[in-house]
Amino acid sequence: MISQIKKRIFIIVLFLLSIQYSYSQFAFSHEVGIITGPVAFQSDFGERHDFDTNSGNTGIGIGIVYYLNFDYLTNYYYWSANNYFTDHFKIRAELSWNKTELNHFGTWVDKSRTSAAADKLRAHSGEAQNFNVGAQLEYYPISIKAFSQGNHYLAPFVSFGVQFVSFNPKVTTTYGDLNVNNPNNFYPNWEPGSIDAKSGTTWSLVGSVGTRYKLSILSDLMLDLRVQSYFSDYTDGLDHQLPSNKSNDWLVWLNVGYIYYFD
Repeated sequence: MISQIKKRIFIIVLFLLSIQYSYSQFAFSHEVGIITGPVAFQSDFGERHDFDTNSGNTGIGIGIVYYLNFDYLTNYYYWSANNYFTDHFKIRAELSWNKTELNHFGTWVDKSRTSAAADKLRAHSGEAQNFNVGAQLEYYPISIKAFSQGNHYLAPFVSFGVQFVSFNPKVTTTYGDLNVNNPNNFYPNWEPGSIDAKSGTTWSLVGSVGTRYKLSILSDLMLDLRVQSYFSDYTDGLDHQLPSNKSNDWLVWLNVGYIYYFD
């Protein structure tokens, strides 16, 4: 399964590179960058709206981004000089990876609880690991051309898009015989099948808000706050089906990036 995932990712990267080469023949501008930062993974681990859960189940993400910048067309075609779309929108393609260690936090694992159920929760841990590939449409309220020429130092933006996700969760327990396939080693109120560490694929919606800071004519620093919502509830290897489980897995990712322009 992992080899198939790697093969798919390799094909996707080759596809993106071929797109970049093709568009370069038509005088588009290209931007390539790297992004990284902390990830807060919101899953079935821990207690909903609990600060320790939100701060404890955090990991790291890293990615490669590619932008198709239509603004370059304004230097070649008269019709695009006053075109609102080319001066305020970019298409962003991305290949990224994130990983988060997961544990239970909150009331049900408090030290004051000495039941077997609490012990099973404390013994249960996991890992969410996801590869993402997809595209977003970014909107810049200010003129992209004016920013690229250095007339502005900041260029705020919002974006929305879709990403294909390959997830590979892990599940471990230090309770009982340590067997993750033995339901007796996990919280007794969970329904059968709640634990599932199989790899799989799904889709996700991505929305973000951020800004760019102009470092030089050919480079930017980027700050981006993202929310990514998965179409699956098994990206963390757990779907416990209790009433508190009101949504699929999702994450918040604050990343910093460096973007370089290629003409």
